[in-house]
Amino acid sequence: MQYTFSWVLLGGLIWATACTTDTQNVLTETEDQQQKPDIMLTEDNPFYAPSTLPFEAPDFDAISDDDFKPAMIAGMAHELEEIEAIATNPEPPTFENTLAALEKTGKLLTRTQLVFFNRTSAHTNETIQSVQSEMAPKFAEHSDNIRLNPELFERVRALFYNKQALNLDEASMKLLTDTYRSFVRAGALLNEGEQRRIREINSEISSLQTEFQESVLAMNRERALIIESEEELDGLSRDRIAAAREAAEERGYNGKYLLSITNTTRVPLLTSLKNREVRKKLWEASANRGIGENGGIDTRFIVLKLAELRAERSRLLGYPDYATFALEPQTAQNPDNALEMLTDLIPAVRANTAREAEMIRDRMRQDEIQDEVMPWDWEYYAERVRESEYDIDDEEIRPYFELNRVLEDGVFYAMKRLYGITFEERHDLPVYHPDVRVFNVYDEDGEQLGLFYGDYFARDSKRGGAWMSSFVIQSHLLEQKPVIVNVLNISKPAEGEPALISFDNVTTLFHEMGHGVHGLFSDVKWPSQAGTSVPRDFVEFPSTFEEDWAIHPEVLANYAIHHETGERIPDDLLDRIIAARDFNQGFETQEYLAATMIDMEWHTLTPNEVPDDVISFEQAALAKYGLDNKAVPPRYKSTYFSHIFSGGYAANYYAYIWSEVLAADAFAYMKERGGLTRENGNHYRSTILSRGGSREAMDLYLDFKGEEPEVEALLQRRGLDVRRAE
Repeated sequence: MQYTFSWVLLGGLIWATACTTDTQNVLTETEDQQQKPDIMLTEDNPFYAPSTLPFEAPDFDAISDDDFKPAMIAGMAHELEEIEAIATNPEPPTFENTLAALEKTGKLLTRTQLVFFNRTSAHTNETIQSVQSEMAPKFAEHSDNIRLNPELFERVRALFYNKQALNLDEASMKLLTDTYRSFVRAGALLNEGEQRRIREINSEISSLQTEFQESVLAMNRERALIIESEEELDGLSRDRIAAAREAAEERGYNGKYLLSITNTTRVPLLTSLKNREVRKKLWEASANRGIGENGGIDTRFIVLKLAELRAERSRLLGYPDYATFALEPQTAQNPDNALEMLTDLIPAVRANTAREAEMIRDRMRQDEIQDEVMPWDWEYYAERVRESEYDIDDEEIRPYFELNRVLEDGVFYAMKRLYGITFEERHDLPVYHPDVRVFNVYDEDGEQLGLFYGDYFARDSKRGGAWMSSFVIQSHLLEQKPVIVNVLNISKPAEGEPALISFDNVTTLFHEMGHGVHGLFSDVKWPSQAGTSVPRDFVEFPSTFEEDWAIHPEVLANYAIHHETGERIPDDLLDRIIAARDFNQGFETQEYLAATMIDMEWHTLTPNEVPDDVISFEQAALAKYGLDNKAVPPRYKSTYFSHIFSGGYAANYYAYIWSEVLAADAFAYMKERGGLTRENGNHYRSTILSRGGSREAMDLYLDFKGEEPEVEALLQRRGLDVRRAE
């Protein structure tokens, strides 16, 4: 079985005006390019001029919460002046005076936004949230002021229709094509009344997405479970109990214990808690977020309104629904192609899940529990089955996975073996939170590639999940090197205790470093094509690809060392960990597919089809695809599905498994050619990681492998036996 991956042109470029953390267009002045900022910004504002720290890293010691708003307001005013100068240039449009000029705009705004957006996600507070809420519609308006500027569009259109006579190199031709398409997709061809409505919709969507993000952060705190006694925590390790006690004390619950809610529906602690009633309370606290339970936060109105507004905007732009609009610039091209791959997986996934459920039921019977399998049972008893089938105990494994050793002797070690790069921690650069670490990153020849920041521990001021972002984006045009940050949500240990992490956390560290090297290895001219500026269903390919090095025997043996004894992980335990990898993949994949189908169903609606009830809509969506399994709920429910209602993955959550096809195929291809070697790493780096969005993404993959990817490697990676499918 083989899926054809066709590419279309990436649209939706937004220079320095986008208000999402994944914007990749970072522009900073060189000395001969500096322009005086708007008079509203005084020289004592740290964003007034580029940072003087290495690689223009943000000077967090100088930045206060009050600096962001004036810098962003001034930055927007300044950028509009630059845009006006380009749009009204009396000279005929050329690539240099229009496209290249656009790549140089918005420097003040961008350097401020990239720091601000990281703060809104990684370390927010009431001041930051207030600024975010106020500025969100202003950012949307500012973006529209650029993309709906008729004079500017005419210059871009003139170049686009004369592109063959321009003799551009491949990257420049792609920049021109993508830019033209981004204007069209923003509404540049609409009439005045339609553009006015587009502006209204964009402003409202921006505000609602910000409200959703803030609500999810608040509800995670609101829904944290308070436990009265240590006896109720039977099954948790000593360090986890101590961390729960400290977390409760920080909230003023002295003598009690606090269990935090994580990003997903399931909570990792469910694997260990023996008390079934406590597991049920913890799962329900997580799964019932955002429905206004007991007068709590309710995000259902936001979900319904966003679905309606996105559908209306898509209709105005000539698309039947938002999913069709959103997937046009992706590798999938349209919802039908994405759904074909997803639905083809469902039979094998359901069959695997059914076999896993039977094993879990049998294990529950051993504890004399005759009830049907509930979601708060699945994780706990899946772990018990794993223990019996593979002789693996999470508490036996965790002592071998100490965070710092995993990072330095695992992730960094693998990066050196593959790409020849080294990381050297430094302590002289300011950070936005004491837990953040900073590293110089050196290439094999000793040249410094850039800076890498690591922010690994969970806190109330940080949203859930894990991500990579940038403070500075690589660009030969502007002579910039990358400044990259990885953010995770690992539970912080009690004071003085080691940071022992789960194997899921280990995998996430490798995953996010995949995004990290995608940014660090960027080697392009145009900043809008740098690093992770690729389609959504390609961007997760490099990150997912790096995950499998976490279980490479050489890599795993190098970092899996007992934190107390210093002994390397025993070979038999290592073998058992690797063998157990396939177990529970039915559950893992089904909960993901369930969330993906909810996403697709919301975004294939017309404006008139948006329902008035979120819960019943979700249930109908799951039943439609045969994924309505009470014991396997979706990874995210709509009311806290940040990926699609605030995080930029609307109608694109499928991208993770679509990208995994590429990642699994690429890893299998590399394994056939020697695996963990510099030759393989250098080839992958030169054909994929360094090219950013300077070529069509499938062309990059063909450069790497020489042929299109096949889905078989994905099925093998996930342990899905299609021969035993329903």
